[in-house]
Amino acid sequence: MTLPASAPAWAARLPVYAPATALAALGPPLDLGRDEARDEAARELLRSGYQQEPLADRVWRHISQFIGDLLDGASGGPGGGLALVVIVTVLVLLALLLLWSLRRMSRSRRVVEEGVLGGGVRTAAEHRAEAERLAAAGNWAEAIRERLRAIARDLEERAILSPVPGRTAAELAADAGRALPEHASGLAAAARLFDDVTYGEARGTPAGYVSVAGLDKRLAAARTRLGAGA
Repeated sequence: MTLPASAPAWAARLPVYAPATALAALGPPLDLGRDEARDEAARELLRSGYQQEPLADRVWRHISQFIGDLLDGASGGPGGGLALVVIVTVLVLLALLLLWSLRRMSRSRRVVEEGVLGGGVRTAAEHRAEAERLAAAGNWAEAIRERLRAIARDLEERAILSPVPGRTAAELAADAGRALPEHASGLAAAARLFDDVTYGEARGTPAGYVSVAGLDKRLAAARTRLGAGA
C-alpha cells in the first residue's frame, strides 16, 4: 500500500498488513464440540462475576441445561424416545413440587393470619367437645389443635388473658406464661406441638393429645384456685 506524499516520515516504518494477511494471523476459527463448549462455559462461570449469582438463578440454570441436554439427546440417536419420557417426567415432578410448595405456603399464611383460634367463634366447652370427638376418631393432629384452642378460649373467658385477634400459639404461651408462671413450660411445649402439627406437618399422636388435654385440666384447676383465693 502506497502512503500519500503528505504522510509523516515515521508512518513509513509502520507494518502494513493486507486484510487477508490479518485474517490469516488470527488462525483458523474455533470449532468446539458440545463437551468442550460446556467445559469452557464452566470455566467462565468460575470467574468472580458469576460468584454473586442468586441461588434460584443458579438452580434454574442447571435445570435448563439438564433439560437442554435431554432435548439434544432426543433429537438424535436411538434413545430419543426414552429421553422424551424422562423430560416429561421431570417436568411433571417439577410442576407437582411447585404446586405443593404453593399450597403449603398458602395454608401456613392462612393459619398465621387467623391465629390459634382460627376464623370461627366457639366457646372453650365447644372446642373441648370437638377435640374429644376428633381424638375418638383418631385425628390426633386436629384434636391437638382444637384442645389448644380450648385453652386459649378458656383463658380469655376467665379474664386471665385479654382477647387478641390473630394471636399465635407462641404468643399465647408467652402471654399465659406471664400470667401463670408455674405453667409456662407446659404452655411453651403445647405451643411447639401445635406449630409442629400445623406448620411442620408432623403427625399428631395420642401422647401429644394427652399432654395438651392434661395441661388444659391443670390450667382450669389453677384458675379455680386463683378464683378461690382472690
